[in-house]
Amino acid sequence: MSIIQKIKEIEDEMARTQKNKATMGHLGMLKAKLAKLRRDLLEPSTGAKGGPGGEGFDVTKVGDARVGFVGFPSVGKSTLLTKLTGTYSEAASYEFTTLTCVPGIVRYRGAKIQMLDLPGIIEGAKDGKGRGRQVISTARTCNLILIVLDCLKPLTHKRLIEHELEGFGIRLNKKPPSITFRKKDRGGINFTTTVATPKIDLDAVKAVCSEYRIHNADIHMTDDHDLDDLVDVIEGSRVYIPAIYVINKIDQITIEELEIMSKLPHYCPVCAFHEWNLDGLVEMCWEYLDLVRVYTKPKGKLPDFNEPVVLHRQRSTVEDFCNRIHKTLIKQFKYALVWGSSVKHRPQRVGRDHVLHDEDIVQIVKRI
Repeated sequence: MSIIQKIKEIEDEMARTQKNKATMGHLGMLKAKLAKLRRDLLEPSTGAKGGPGGEGFDVTKVGDARVGFVGFPSVGKSTLLTKLTGTYSEAASYEFTTLTCVPGIVRYRGAKIQMLDLPGIIEGAKDGKGRGRQVISTARTCNLILIVLDCLKPLTHKRLIEHELEGFGIRLNKKPPSITFRKKDRGGINFTTTVATPKIDLDAVKAVCSEYRIHNADIHMTDDHDLDDLVDVIEGSRVYIPAIYVINKIDQITIEELEIMSKLPHYCPVCAFHEWNLDGLVEMCWEYLDLVRVYTKPKGKLPDFNEPVVLHRQRSTVEDFCNRIHKTLIKQFKYALVWGSSVKHRPQRVGRDHVLHDEDIVQIVKRI
């Protein structure tokens, strides 16, 4: 019996099972089984017959951030890439024009953003249909995913693409769950929570853990999460990526329809052919990527405003800044002088743990 058939059977059983407190443990066990089977699909054990696992297209990471275009065939991904980056990606009126990954670069506010035009995915991509596995493996390495949708086609396509990406361990527009999970040698399963009435109870947690053959662990939950989040934490191979839904071909619908679409969260209506709202899309990408630009200042000279060092907001300390320039710099680091909104005085002496803000100016002073 193939893995796909097993997955189908478990999904059917989950659909049949009523959701209540009595069945919580059973559902937890099924969800854990499902996650394990999905993992086997992604990384098939390379035996004598086994082909290569789910590797992506080999595209070198260039620039400060990476944005991937994901969508069904013929929704205008290639036209969008051509108009945004100037890199020619072939577009034609038949499906599957793009067969490999086409990279392009957008320069915006001093940062270089790499955009990847990926081939169209079809339903069942997460099970390996139509190069889907390669497309989604490459999407996992992106800092932002643009889900390109055709406004004339039904919005159920959005659900389908989300389902394909979630089946591959990509969580869109979500924060990692605040669950701490620690294995131990003895003492059984210990589950604590700060929530008054949590969605999951000890029996459900034990059912999930026993499926993973974990019999001794401490699990602490600070927010209210469900079983899926617990499975995600135990699996540990999940990536949390922001996503923007790009509604393309808006020249073919009425203003009223457009107004309804623009009220939805994470949406950006564009028309790649007429180049409508492409600036708005790049601006929105910048917002979602959450980048910090830091300018360098050599001693006794003016700061260099043309080539900023671009960092991610979560990793924007002086130490990250030094590592971005060169790995050996932090060993000779004495202190840094910072001008900008992250300090009270101009300039101010700071250590390696100081968090930098957007458009700060930094001068590194080395040990002699």
